Amino acid sequence: MDQLALLFVVLLGALISVPVGDRFGLPAPVLMTLLGIALALPGFVPNVSIPPELILPALLPPLLYAAVRRTSWRQFTANKRPIFLLAVALVFVTTLCVAVVAHTIVPGLSVAAAVALGALIAPPDPVAATAVAGQLGLPRRLVSILEGEGLFNDVTAIVLYHVAIAAAVSGEFSVWRAGLDLVLSAVVAVAVGVALGWSANKLLSLLGDATLQIGLTLLVPFASYVLAEELHGSGVLSVLVTALFLAEYAVDADDVVSRLAGHTVWDVVDTLVTGVAFGLVGLELHNAVRTAAGRWGELLGWAAVVVAVVVLVRLLWLLPATWLTKRLHALRDYDEDIPLSWRETVVMWWSGMRGVASVALALAIPLRTDSGAPFPDRDEIVFIAFGVIMATLVLQGLTLPWLVRRLGVRADTEREKEFETQLAARAAKAAKRRLREIESVEELPDDLSEQMNRRAFEIGLRISPRIGDEERREAQENRVRRLKRVRRIQGEMLSAARHEVLAARSEPGADPEIVDRVLRHLDVRSLR
Repeated sequence: MDQLALLFVVLLGALISVPVGDRFGLPAPVLMTLLGIALALPGFVPNVSIPPELILPALLPPLLYAAVRRTSWRQFTANKRPIFLLAVALVFVTTLCVAVVAHTIVPGLSVAAAVALGALIAPPDPVAATAVAGQLGLPRRLVSILEGEGLFNDVTAIVLYHVAIAAAVSGEFSVWRAGLDLVLSAVVAVAVGVALGWSANKLLSLLGDATLQIGLTLLVPFASYVLAEELHGSGVLSVLVTALFLAEYAVDADDVVSRLAGHTVWDVVDTLVTGVAFGLVGLELHNAVRTAAGRWGELLGWAAVVVAVVVLVRLLWLLPATWLTKRLHALRDYDEDIPLSWRETVVMWWSGMRGVASVALALAIPLRTDSGAPFPDRDEIVFIAFGVIMATLVLQGLTLPWLVRRLGVRADTEREKEFETQLAARAAKAAKRRLREIESVEELPDDLSEQMNRRAFEIGLRISPRIGDEERREAQENRVRRLKRVRRIQGEMLSAARHEVLAARSEPGADPEIVDRVLRHLDVRSLR
C-alpha cells in the first residue's frame, strides 16, 4: 500500500465513521483514531511521511474555520469569563503542573523540555470536544464553553510551546521576552485577522457568483494562518478572528444560494479533514512504538503519571473555577453560559480530550539544538505525549457517551423550543410589517392582501406551530399533510422528467451542455 492508497482509505473511513458512530453512539473522531491505530500496526501499511511543520497549517485552519461558523462573536463575549478560565488560565496551570512532574520523574529532563511537554499536551482538542459534544445532545451552554475553550486554548498553548522550544534549543530563556512574545503574537494575529476578514468581505461582494464566493472562503483560512505565522503572530488566533469577522459582517440575508451551498461544502470539508486529522493521530502511533522498544515499562509508567496529572488538574481546576463563575454570575447577573450542576461540571471535566494539535506539536520538536547536540529527551517527550493523547482521546472519548447517559445531562429541549417559537413569531411580525409598508405605497386587492397576511403568519407557523392557537395549528397540520402529498406527486413527476432528459444525453446529436442546463433547471425546481 502506498501513501496515496492510504489517504484514500482514511478519507473513506472519515465518511463511513459518521453513520457508524451514529449507529453505535460513538464519536466519529474516536473511531477514526482507532482506524488509524489499526492501519499503523500491519507491516504492509507505510509510515506517514508528512513533514511535522505542515501538519498544523494543513489541518487546523479549515477545522477552526468550520467550528467558528457554528458560533458567533456575541457568544464568545457572553462567555468570556468561563472561556478565559479554561482556555488561558487552565492551559498555564496544566503546563506548569506537567512540567514540574515530568522534570521530577524523567531523569535528566531539562526545565525547558518539560515545559514544552506540558504546553503541547495542555490544550484539549477543539474538534474532538465539539464533535463529541454535538453528538451527545449536551446543553447548549456546555457546548458553547467547550467550543470557546477548544478554539482559544491552542493560541495560548502554541505560544508557550514555541517559547519553551526556543529556550531548549538556544539554552537561553527570559520571562520578560516570553511575555512580550505572547502579547506581540496576539496583537499581530488580531491585526492580520481583522485585515484579512475585511478584505475577504469586500472580495465576496465583488465576486457575486456563489461558486467563486465559496472558493474564496476555502482559501481564506489558510491565507490567514500562513500570513500571521509569517509575521510572527499566532496563526490560530488569526483564523479565529477572520472567521468571526466574516460570520458577523459577510452575511447577506437574501443570498440563499450561497448560504445553502456554502453550508454543504463546509460540512463536507469538515467531515473529511476531521477524519484525516484523527486518522493521522492513530497512524503516528508507530513513532511511539519505535521509541518504546525495550523500555515499555519505564515509559508507560511515566506516561501514566502524566495522564493522571493532566486529568486530575482539569478536575481540581474546574471545581473552584465553576464555583467562582457561578458567584460572579449570581452577583452581577452576567449573561453567560455556565455549568449549572456538579453533573455538568463532571461532563466538562471528562470532555478534555487531546488530539491533532498535540500530535503536530510533538512531532515538530526539533531533532537537534543550536549547539548540534540532540534535543534533550525528545523520544521520551514524544512517547509521553502520545500516551496522553491516546488515553484521553480513546478512553475518554469512548466512555463520555456512557457518562453523559449515566449522569442524565441533556439539553433543555423545552427552552430551545421556546426560543424557536420566539424567532418564529419575530419572523412572522417582520413579514407582516413589510407587507404593511408595501400596502402603504401599492394598492393591493382585498383578496390578495388577505392572502398575503395569511402567508405572513404561515411563515412563522411553519417554523414553529406553537405560535398559533389550536384551530390554526390543526389547519396548518392539514395544509402540511396536503403539501407533502402534493410534493410527493410533484417529485415523482419531476423524477420522470429528469430521467427523460438524462436519456436524451446519450442520443445521437444531443448537446451535453444543453442537456445539463435543462437538468439543472429541473434540479432547482425540485428544491422549491
